[in-house]
Amino acid sequence: MQKIIQEDIKLAVNHFYSPEYNKEELAPFEETKIKGIHEFQKTHRSYTETPLYHLKNLAEHLNVADIRMKDESQRFGLNAFKVMGGIYAIARYLADRLGENIENLSFEELQSPKVKEKLGELTFITATDGNHGRGVAWAARELGHQSVVYMPKGSTERRLQAIRDEGAHAEITDINYDDTVRMCANLADENGWVLVQDTAWDGYEDIPLWIMQGYASIAKEAVDQLDADGGQQPTHIFLQAGVGSFAAAIAGYMLEHYRDDPPMIVVVEPEQAECYYRSFLTEDGTREIVTGDMNTIMAGLSCGEPNTSAYRLLRQYAKGTFSCNDNIAALGMRLYGNPMKGDPRVISGESGAVTLGLLYYLRKLANDPAHGQAISLDANSRVLLISTEGDTDPATYQKVVWEGLCPN
Repeated sequence: MQKIIQEDIKLAVNHFYSPEYNKEELAPFEETKIKGIHEFQKTHRSYTETPLYHLKNLAEHLNVADIRMKDESQRFGLNAFKVMGGIYAIARYLADRLGENIENLSFEELQSPKVKEKLGELTFITATDGNHGRGVAWAARELGHQSVVYMPKGSTERRLQAIRDEGAHAEITDINYDDTVRMCANLADENGWVLVQDTAWDGYEDIPLWIMQGYASIAKEAVDQLDADGGQQPTHIFLQAGVGSFAAAIAGYMLEHYRDDPPMIVVVEPEQAECYYRSFLTEDGTREIVTGDMNTIMAGLSCGEPNTSAYRLLRQYAKGTFSCNDNIAALGMRLYGNPMKGDPRVISGESGAVTLGLLYYLRKLANDPAHGQAISLDANSRVLLISTEGDTDPATYQKVVWEGLCPN
């Protein structure tokens, strides 16, 4: 166990880390499985790849070999990556109810009146900080079903309205995210609704895994784009974690794809919801749970209980976890919005930008090199980042980028 603390960030080096191939954890992210899922997602008429940008000038400025970033704000017009999980999980659920293989179906076929007649109108329910709920609502509506979405205390009216605009019945609760998840699970049981949650627990694992496999398509896209551009594989992948589903999904695919020379996985989370950071510091590797309000501008990462299956994967394969103050996320937002000359400008929200803020901090602002050394970050590093959302809360985005909220 190693705990490194410096102003603005803390690093827990994961003493459970092992590069040994673990088929049980990585098998769901095998190339052929994710390719099939990706092919289904592409059957939707609005599907397009999100761009993989090459930040050449920033890489030179930070003295690293390469920086690539994937911009998920351009996903299905929903300004965030989460729909990639919701669209597959709901479709997979419908396919299973029909007794069909999802790989033999298209999105259009699942929209047909024949399917609706056979299954009736279903209601899907979820808890969300914003982006996941909007993706579930969108997917449910597109497939002709209903959705109910609850948000934790502190969620913004703008994110609530975006979910309602997708046709969901949506409300903000007076409890935190994890308690909202429990409330939704109870409501699903009481009403015969289908819970579509991107976190797993004992007895609830299939749908969270399907969501993670849907997310893994993002990693496949990135690899395909990198290969087409003639780029080299990343040595480091910085991944945001709330419950950890996204981070584990991207890591799972990348570790499978680059099995002979796996990249280093670095987890990044807000200090107010640092459940992975605390868990990696334990002696026995048990999941640690953060309680309370977890106030952070990184609303999409404000989750205090790790997904059980995601935690198993990341406990083995993540090199460490950084716990970051809000000003690290704010720094990343300003960097994306005000790029080096010749690099693309990206609108990245609070949860989307924290990984770039951390990378910049480690290479330019940190007084102690121990953090970078602990994850072997140096001039030879090739870093992959994923901006998971755009300005999903425009008011906060403007306060950060225009007015200097959370200064460095």
